[in-house]
Amino acid sequence: MDESLPSGLNGKKVFFVQPSSVIQKEMVAELIRQEYEVLLIPEAKQARKVFTKYPDCLAFLNLDDGFTEEEWAAFVRECQDHPVLRSVKVGILTYNSDPELQRKYLMELMVPCGFIKLSLRLAESTAIVAKVLEANEARGRRRYLRVHCGDNTRLNLRLASGVVEGRILDISSVGMACVLKSGTELKLHSVLDSIQLQLKGSLCLVNGVIMGSRPVEGSNEIAYIVLFDHKMPPTQREKIRNYLQWALQTSIEADLRSKES
Repeated sequence: MDESLPSGLNGKKVFFVQPSSVIQKEMVAELIRQEYEVLLIPEAKQARKVFTKYPDCLAFLNLDDGFTEEEWAAFVRECQDHPVLRSVKVGILTYNSDPELQRKYLMELMVPCGFIKLSLRLAESTAIVAKVLEANEARGRRRYLRVHCGDNTRLNLRLASGVVEGRILDISSVGMACVLKSGTELKLHSVLDSIQLQLKGSLCLVNGVIMGSRPVEGSNEIAYIVLFDHKMPPTQREKIRNYLQWALQTSIEADLRSKES
């Protein structure tokens, strides 16, 4: 979620519009694990405004909720006819197995991301969605999802000189950029043990190594680039991914609030 990167590198946002609770809890979490930038639009009526800001996105519409089927079809047509929204790549999610409904969206409306019939075995449906995302190069050229962090992300680092505090600028499942308190200097390839990350109230313990540094734009601070130990316990990596998901959703909710005000 780095707006400063070229879109081809940064990948594409993936929206689920009016998603069911199962999709929100399970499918989205799995796609985040696969490093896709997944966000939820809770209400169908909000989708048009979001698409206007992020027209180069993929969007999966939950046909079973929010609008009537006729309203969903009209919404798809509106996107296809709109000079800005026509670049949104739409897909359909539904538990409805009516072949005529499938024919309508595939043959008449020709939605580019397919008509996905959800099954009770959500893993199968998730795998289909993941293949659609891969085919549409939703990750771009990046390998890992990275988000900017707010003031609620801090860290404590134990050095020979004592415990040093800092803040996290951005983070992914494999590393982070951070700023340490004034006067703290670290050498390239320094090994860091027992780093405590405070991610929105969740404490995450990781080890890492300094891979580089860069100036922080607009300040005299130096950001250190830390690569996490690849042997990080899955429970700790999952905490980071939970934060990624929270940060992504918080960003889109802020967009929705700003558009309403």
